Amino acid sequence: MLSPTKEPLKGSIKIPGDKSISHRSIILASLAKGTTKISNFLNGEDCLRTIEAFREMGVTIDIDQQEVEVQSLGVNELKEPLVPLNFGNSGTTARLMLGLLAGLPFFTTVYGDQYLSKRPMSRVVDPVQQMNGQFYGRQQNNLFPMGIVGSKLTGIHYELPVKSAQVKSAILLAGLLAEGKTTVVESTQTRNHTENMLRAFGADIQIHQNEITITNRKPLTAQQIIVPGDISSAAFFIVAGLIVPGSSITLEKVGLNETRTGLLDVIDQMGATYSINHIHTVAGEKYGDITVEYSQLHGIEIKGDMIPRLIDEIPIIALLATQAKGETVISDAGELRVKETDRIAAVEDVLTSLGATLQTFDDGMVIKGEQDLVGGSIKSYHDHRIAMMGSIASLITKNGVEIDSTDSIQISYPNFFEHLNQVKGEESTES
Repeated sequence: MLSPTKEPLKGSIKIPGDKSISHRSIILASLAKGTTKISNFLNGEDCLRTIEAFREMGVTIDIDQQEVEVQSLGVNELKEPLVPLNFGNSGTTARLMLGLLAGLPFFTTVYGDQYLSKRPMSRVVDPVQQMNGQFYGRQQNNLFPMGIVGSKLTGIHYELPVKSAQVKSAILLAGLLAEGKTTVVESTQTRNHTENMLRAFGADIQIHQNEITITNRKPLTAQQIIVPGDISSAAFFIVAGLIVPGSSITLEKVGLNETRTGLLDVIDQMGATYSINHIHTVAGEKYGDITVEYSQLHGIEIKGDMIPRLIDEIPIIALLATQAKGETVISDAGELRVKETDRIAAVEDVLTSLGATLQTFDDGMVIKGEQDLVGGSIKSYHDHRIAMMGSIASLITKNGVEIDSTDSIQISYPNFFEHLNQVKGEESTES
């Protein structure tokens, strides 16, 4: 049982490395010739799946807590894996690797856990098939497990039908191995970590507005990478600081990539008191220290181009909205239906179980504000963001919160409860 806090939250936290950037740093370091050193790597389950995949293909990868060293002979020296690659519950590993594996000159079998096995892959498979990629999976190549026969790929011009950085990245990685030019066109810009990192590793990539073009003409070269703190992880403590009376929390070295900072725009519009200091930029990625203070907030409308910039933060934003004055309306977020779980349904179930009132629809929800949360027992749906949302909710409930399982939090924030106890001023305990 997680108990409500009787005191304001105080202190500073160093947020774990960004999950998206950690995945991509391993992928590109494994394709680049030489030794790449990665600092502040997210040593969580999802990112470790990406590491294991490349180890099976002959890349030497050493981990010392949050420091990783990748020694690779380059993309042309990758070996056919001797065993099927297990991507666990990592949708990022799955979708990005499908684009890459399609262009490598060998056969690969990939699979995941029961949750990843339900997530749609056709959004990646379809465009890569247009490049001559060959996939063999369940439900007409839409579901894992899947076999990939590496082929000679040819570049395409592709307009993304979904607002998905994973799909964009998969096509760009396939384009890195394809003959000719590969161009991806977005209707709305999604997170651009892949483009930033490709440029840092020396790829031949050009970006013009929402059009990204890549070729295979330039080999990647090893780099030194600093991974900023993950703003999607920081979001839970940002919200905690805003909703617990008297609180003031500083989150150190958090990524401030403009394609990811929709949450900061939201809390700004809601009337939050916060500041950003000590801003730096490394390998195209900006980061800084975010300080938030307890604030009286008001509901807003969240929709359109803002959604891709905060898609992973919507569960915790929903909790925030229960404490704001008036209603908050979230729409154009149908992508939540195909995350680790159906996050719209999961958010509705969890917040309702805690005593909140909200209404959901196909691509969003309407959340009533100024609600007193009673607490109670909730399901995590084996989804790290739902489990963390429930944990933060416990801070302001009357009776505390009991979560069926918090194991999934290891995916993105292994020391979450240590940090939660730290700002509560409590001794760290196993949770």
